[in-house]
Amino acid sequence: MTTRNDNFQSSGLAAQVDGVMDIMYAGGVNNPADSVEQISYLLFLKLLWEKDNEQKFLNPNYEGLFNEEWAKYGWGNISNLTGDEMFDTVRDAIESIAELPELSSTGKLLFRQATLKILDRPTLRAAIQGIDNMDTSATGIADPKGDMYEYLLSKIATSGTNGQFRTPRHIINAIVDMIEPKAGESICDPAAGSAGFLLAAHDYILESNTPQEDIDRGDITGSLMSSSQWEFQSQDAYTGFDNDANMVKFGIMNLYLHNLENSQFEMFNSITTSISGSYPGRQFDVILANPPFAGRVQAESILTDLNHGLNTRATEILFGKWFVDHLNQGGRAGVIVPQGVLFGSSRAHSALKKSLLEECSLEAVIDLPSGVFNPYSGVNTAILIFKKGEPTKSVWFYKVNADGYTLNANRTPIDEDDIPDLVAKFKTKEESDNSVNVPVQQIIDNDSSLHINMYLDSGEEEIEYAPPTDILQDIQNIEAQIQEQIKLLEADLS
Repeated sequence: MTTRNDNFQSSGLAAQVDGVMDIMYAGGVNNPADSVEQISYLLFLKLLWEKDNEQKFLNPNYEGLFNEEWAKYGWGNISNLTGDEMFDTVRDAIESIAELPELSSTGKLLFRQATLKILDRPTLRAAIQGIDNMDTSATGIADPKGDMYEYLLSKIATSGTNGQFRTPRHIINAIVDMIEPKAGESICDPAAGSAGFLLAAHDYILESNTPQEDIDRGDITGSLMSSSQWEFQSQDAYTGFDNDANMVKFGIMNLYLHNLENSQFEMFNSITTSISGSYPGRQFDVILANPPFAGRVQAESILTDLNHGLNTRATEILFGKWFVDHLNQGGRAGVIVPQGVLFGSSRAHSALKKSLLEECSLEAVIDLPSGVFNPYSGVNTAILIFKKGEPTKSVWFYKVNADGYTLNANRTPIDEDDIPDLVAKFKTKEESDNSVNVPVQQIIDNDSSLHINMYLDSGEEEIEYAPPTDILQDIQNIEAQIQEQIKLLEADLS
């Protein structure tokens, strides 16, 4: 179940986004993350101005945000300035708008310690003009503002630090489709990045609560939800954390453009900082996440309760424990983990797998192709689907051989795609050539290994290799032969 409009990239709005990014690059803002940050600031100012004018039109008694000393920061004024006057006004607006009375909490967080990085005056003028010309009410696109920003975020083509990278949209949607979030459920992503999982969950809930005839028209509004459900969805349903300042800004802006400006999104390190002063603090009905892979944190900064029984600095294991601890009883999680979590034999690995098998019902382990996160990372990964509250009876393993894209750095579309089959078979845990149900006792007997190759016959003939000592000796012999040939060549040339 997906709601993203596949026609967006061919739309005029996409071309306008490309144009503004080109302007930024030519003007010296050539780090994609900085470009998206600066465009986010300008875009927010424009949309805030438009929303304020809309409120004035609907309510004659509404005084508006941009009054008195704040009037000069309204987009209607900014967009008509030039040169140093424009630069000074935009700089002051970005640095002070967080103090604007009645600005939402997300807006204040977005502009916390914000600075203008577009130093070239003509570039700033051209960028503002480009944003001013964007038609965010474009027809033919289901969610023009949201899709525009998702497209803008796709321009960040490099991975972040500490194993951060963007999760492909089709993988996010598959996980959400299997978890099936519902209206009224609290949903959290503790490593939220640009809020992709939260927005996919929101899309799913809207579509699940829209009459089919409206869906067929492309009018997905969630009209079947009650007013109390709508209030919960817009204010309390979604919580996101991230420890990267840029990602927090992008996530906040993404939520804002999808009319979720009152969602909880904070700069927060989930494995080193407690919620509400205690661990685990708040718990959730649904957790969706793709946490940093292969990172390490300082031992003294890790929450004591989180690391109890683990004694590890590995972020992927610490996040795994965080997921289990922060689910409500009966809560569900769909998370991506590196393959090492599945078969690692350290004390920390064993403790995490024990929690997954005994405190939770581990419903599925889904093996993903090694290139699914290209060009950001070549880490081998898997999806875990589990429910807290009952011990595991059996685990359904599924091997994704193809996800609809080539597995090289280009990731171009192809016909081979196991994702629809995965989502369909998950509902019944059907067995097939690439899926199998395994009783939990069999897993325990295999030292709790969750590696799919332990249970699913690949159909490939097993190859026997010589002992490592013999292989090393062969290499040394070949090296000796090479050196001897080099000496002979040198003698011939002398």
